Amino acid sequence: MSRRVSRQEFDTLFDAVRAWGRWEEAPDRGAWNRVTDEHVRRAVSLVRSGTVVPMGRPWDTVSGPDNARPALHYMSGLGDVEAPEPATHKDFLGADYHGKAVSHLDALSHIAYRGRLYDGGAARELVGAAGARFGGVSALGPLVTRGVLLDLPAVRGLPWLEPGEAAGPADLAAAEAALGARIGEGDAVLVRVGRYRRRAELGPWDADAACAGLHVDAVPLLAEHGIALLGGDGDSDVRPSPVEGVHSPVHALAIAAMGVPLLDNLDLEELSAACAAAGRHTFLLVVAPLNIPGGTGSPVNPVAVL
Repeated sequence: MSRRVSRQEFDTLFDAVRAWGRWEEAPDRGAWNRVTDEHVRRAVSLVRSGTVVPMGRPWDTVSGPDNARPALHYMSGLGDVEAPEPATHKDFLGADYHGKAVSHLDALSHIAYRGRLYDGGAARELVGAAGARFGGVSALGPLVTRGVLLDLPAVRGLPWLEPGEAAGPADLAAAEAALGARIGEGDAVLVRVGRYRRRAELGPWDADAACAGLHVDAVPLLAEHGIALLGGDGDSDVRPSPVEGVHSPVHALAIAAMGVPLLDNLDLEELSAACAAAGRHTFLLVVAPLNIPGGTGSPVNPVAVL
């Protein structure tokens, strides 16, 4: 059982890692402001074999314990209407992508804590029926930076961490040391707990009720490193939440306090194998969200290049 955290203790932690007012020119890009041209050049220099590893899950249209709102995919044109050549085939895609099924990016407008978005604006004034006027995903644009995979089950010699198991700062530091993957400023940190290997072998379960992930105690370490992005094969939060009255505390700390967008529901199995084969857990990472003005995030297929 992970350490329980009171609401008062959590609020103190929130204020300790808060980075409001840090980026005045482009506040709704948050921690993505950390990534400079030099960071991009350094990330590109990591490419050696040219191995390309996508991390987006297949578009999931099947209802299940971890997919309460299945994505939509249907054909909107089958080329059966008489028309000049060539025949065309068209389809429609749609998804309520925030949840436990679709690989997606959380923008800064996705989370408010104590009624405030990142940088202190009132959520009720900035997010409405027409979308977000601050922290929308279109403000982020694409990200190219160094990725660091912290493969927690691999470090422990396990296939996966069990649902409900929390990783703390000592676990992250041990993974850094064991994998030779030190986190630096502007990095994108991906944390593998082995969710999709477990799902493939044992079947789906309600990941809202129980999922391995980070304990809030791990967040100050990530804040000290100055990361630009956090992601994982869950949604970064351990579930059940260890914080009284806060259902997604890592989301609140990362997005609303630190201005760090999140990548949720990545399939990290192929990347885990590729990193093990290459003998390194750092790589070029490319994240290109859809350009959705006012969007609170975007479905996404991040790509690692080794």
